[in-house]
Amino acid sequence: MNQSAWDLFWSSLGPMVQGAILGTIPLALASFAIGLTLALGLALMRLSRLGWVSGIARVYISIVRGTPLLVQLFVIFYGLPSVGIVIDPWPSAVIAFSLNVGGYAAEVIRAAILSVPKGQWEAAYMIGMSHRRALTRIILPQAARVSVPPLSNTFISLVKDTSLASVILVTELFREAQQVAAFSSEFMLLYLEAALIYWVICLALSSVQSVLEKRLDRYVAH
Repeated sequence: MNQSAWDLFWSSLGPMVQGAILGTIPLALASFAIGLTLALGLALMRLSRLGWVSGIARVYISIVRGTPLLVQLFVIFYGLPSVGIVIDPWPSAVIAFSLNVGGYAAEVIRAAILSVPKGQWEAAYMIGMSHRRALTRIILPQAARVSVPPLSNTFISLVKDTSLASVILVTELFREAQQVAAFSSEFMLLYLEAALIYWVICLALSSVQSVLEKRLDRYVAH
């Protein structure tokens, strides 16, 4: 690269990092927290003995997993106004990403709960625990260890997926890259720079994932 390209690289680094800190990361964290709460509810619904309850969760998960995230985002931001529901870009993105995370993470949590040996349930009942208490005190802590790797991967994927929010004008990392690229016409340079920042963020998140897994190993029996 020539000197002007390097100058553009370094001058655009600040706005992109700021976009990541103020846009990408908060968007991912908010969406993941809401989506995880939704996913837990859906997972418990899927495990329900009531067919209609399990059926509702099954249909929801099927719809979310069977449709593109970009389409879901467009339905919420561009589609809902046609029926009188107007939502600003940021909450639209949070809603779309949360609903998507809920659909995918629900199956992860359900599988993690099912992976806990039935003997754990029986032991909890034998000492007088109710179903809810056994679930919260015995089953979910063990299921958490099993679900950490796939849920961590879901979060890392979500961080990358937040780039889709740029299509509805949410100011985040990729949106900043688009704006600088449109002004300078250095599309290859700016998009590679954005990719580099995403990569660094994902490396950091993977390191946090490894530390979390090691800590959980200390407290959860195998």
